[in-house]
Amino acid sequence: MRRGYDMTEIFLRIEELTKKFGSFTALSDISLDVFEGEFVCFLGPSGCGKTTLLRAIAGLDIQTQGRIEQDGEDISVLPPAQRDFGIVFQSYALFPNLTVEKNVAYGLESRRNRRAETRKRVQELLALVDLADQSKKYPAQLSGGQQQRVALARALATAPGLLLLDEPLSALDAKVRAHLRLEIKELQRRLKVTTIMVTHDQEEALTMADRIVVMNQGIIEQVGTPEQIYAQPATEFVAEFIGTMNFVAAQALAGGDYAGLGTQFQVKGSSLPEGSRVALAIRPEDVQIDQPGKGADVNSIGAQVNDLEYLGAFVRVTLTVSSDPTRLQVDVSTNRFSELSLSAGSQVSISLPPERILVYSRAD
Repeated sequence: MRRGYDMTEIFLRIEELTKKFGSFTALSDISLDVFEGEFVCFLGPSGCGKTTLLRAIAGLDIQTQGRIEQDGEDISVLPPAQRDFGIVFQSYALFPNLTVEKNVAYGLESRRNRRAETRKRVQELLALVDLADQSKKYPAQLSGGQQQRVALARALATAPGLLLLDEPLSALDAKVRAHLRLEIKELQRRLKVTTIMVTHDQEEALTMADRIVVMNQGIIEQVGTPEQIYAQPATEFVAEFIGTMNFVAAQALAGGDYAGLGTQFQVKGSSLPEGSRVALAIRPEDVQIDQPGKGADVNSIGAQVNDLEYLGAFVRVTLTVSSDPTRLQVDVSTNRFSELSLSAGSQVSISLPPERILVYSRAD
């Protein structure tokens, strides 16, 4: 359990927020509570409304209707300058003609802080982001990761109650991105600053967030911990968007079983009216694979190996079942893969554990 925030204190409350651009509805009736000290990720595909929601919180795009309350104060119509937040953009937005220390000091100088206090605060922040020896350089002399740390230090300079991060790592290469996300999370945990980050990268959200808000077409599909979002996706969209998921078209039978792939499946804890059209969903790591005839007795079916993808710690096996066009993916550890001696064209037996199958209704 990684929660380091106070779940009894709501720091940010969004109520029935809608944002329209002409006839286009970017956000529709969004309601959300963010707790004090919490790290929340807005996650979703491009155009889902996550950045629009962040900009509404910052006052950069005032909502069409709805209410935003921060730390007990209604900020719904306040201009950005009167809201208590720091923000880091994807493009860093550093002043190229100012040194690192001047960039970090900008917000403090705008507030006419005393020079000695400003200098001390800048030194503290640059040490915090491990850039104390870069203070006299200009942004163009820094790497992308260093520039992003400067932007982060500048956003934190005025000790805001809320930190907003708009896809802050998307412009960096994979190795730097993985390193910096750990640094940001550690810094946030140490400072206990309430943080909202927009991302389309599910790995970032799963590794950094206390809770994830999954968005799609201007609405919230699900809010939950990374564990809940991955293991218990509330909708078929979330199941498909987060991680890799197998889907099998099926139909509900009398007695609670489901017909699909030319066989009958048992599903634990699920029962829909007979004849209901559904999607059965299961993660690749939950599908069990064995030599023909050696699979489990329940939900077992024969299949053929189509493709093998070596991914380091495991091998992703793509299968087809008899004449059905549905392809299933199974993740097998490298040790198990060696035991099975799999190759393209191999015949195998797979089984879908009843307790691992999720069921989603589909419209008739």
